[in-house]
Amino acid sequence: MKILLSSLLLLTILSLPLAAQHEGHQQHQQKQQQDTTQHLQQASQQHGQMQHQGTPMSHAFSRNLPMTRNASGTGWLPDESPMYGNMFHAREWMFMLHYNVFFRYNKQDVFEKGQRGDTQFDVPNWFMLMGQRPVGARGLFRFSAMISLDPLTVGGNGYPLLFQTGETYNDQPLIDRQHPHDLFSELSIGYTHMLSSEADIFLYLGYPGEPALSNVAFMHRPSALNNPDSPLGHHWQDATHITFGVATLGFRYRNLKIEGSSFTGREPDEQRYDFDKPRFDSRALRLTYNPSPQWSLQASTAYVKSPESIEPDEDVYRSTASVLYGKKLAGDDHFWTTTLNWGYNWVDANHKEHSVLLESNLQRNTYALYARYEWLQKSAEELGFEEDEFGHDAIFGIHALTVGANRQLLKIGTVKTHLGAQLSIFRGDSDLHPYYGSLPLSAQLYLRLFPTAMMP
Repeated sequence: MKILLSSLLLLTILSLPLAAQHEGHQQHQQKQQQDTTQHLQQASQQHGQMQHQGTPMSHAFSRNLPMTRNASGTGWLPDESPMYGNMFHAREWMFMLHYNVFFRYNKQDVFEKGQRGDTQFDVPNWFMLMGQRPVGARGLFRFSAMISLDPLTVGGNGYPLLFQTGETYNDQPLIDRQHPHDLFSELSIGYTHMLSSEADIFLYLGYPGEPALSNVAFMHRPSALNNPDSPLGHHWQDATHITFGVATLGFRYRNLKIEGSSFTGREPDEQRYDFDKPRFDSRALRLTYNPSPQWSLQASTAYVKSPESIEPDEDVYRSTASVLYGKKLAGDDHFWTTTLNWGYNWVDANHKEHSVLLESNLQRNTYALYARYEWLQKSAEELGFEEDEFGHDAIFGIHALTVGANRQLLKIGTVKTHLGAQLSIFRGDSDLHPYYGSLPLSAQLYLRLFPTAMMP
């Protein structure tokens, strides 16, 4: 494992362009580079990008887009999105450290109206280090390394969450629990070449990484950052955000981007500390458009081969579409962010399931108010019922509403600590009431640790 990790880090070494063959040609190239650099710095200021000692702090996949458009994988956020992290510089390098940690008490089905609730103290978390540097006058290199200590702080069987499904523990499907994320959640590199100030072509490689499918993974969406829980529609929308083997090629023209990925369809196994076998047996295509600084729209589709280890012969055709909204309000770290997301899994004529998510977050520096509503369809098999209980093709509709709030307790340097609470209410089809109750209620109390917002 150490050898593999070292090999990935060695990929960050870049060669410099070859020198010109004669002095006159070299001077001409230098003049062109100076003109291009000056143009890029002017473009950076026009886009509201952050500057440090004259070095433009651009988007990770374009020298002519604002840093605030950065998202998970190669995805886009609205330009007016907040960015929480710590920034460091070393010569031509710019580094950012992002993290989100919850110390939490979680009780699912508070009044024990059903049979599937559970209680747990845990610490969901993730940490990400990103770095980027210019390469010549037109190139841009970046890397990202993300880890999660969930296997230690949450446990191999994850945390309780009513109606949640996906992945396994001890070779059994996880039901009414959210699986932990792998220790190594992303190790990726990328290179972008600027064709002009309005056009780029880029390559992204990850092991693990995130293919061009769905919008920003929930762990990195500003509208979801205050909520410790994964969405119930995670495996209908953005479950491919940890993929052991992904290669994405993309092209941007102005605020329109098209990209395609080859990736491993199988979801991470329950050995959370290892590197799974890369297969590159699946494919995805995504179109993204940011019509204004406040909006980001995407539509994507994918063929995902054999995602579940317990059903290796079952492939999934997944489609998604989403709208992300971000608005900078008056004052430091005052934002309103919203996500509307649709995901659809097609397995066969009898297994066609939709999911819809609407979440919103009002961030006001020292406090936050947030909510998430979901409606989705899950099969009886997905929820762990035997075929003789409801039949092979039974599909159930599920509603879930979460509301929450938190407030700052203290701030030490760039680290903020917020005390928060949230309530969730669920409603499944009437056939599920004997197992879950008619309106099961869940409650959580948490301390959240996260970095301050980086302001332009």
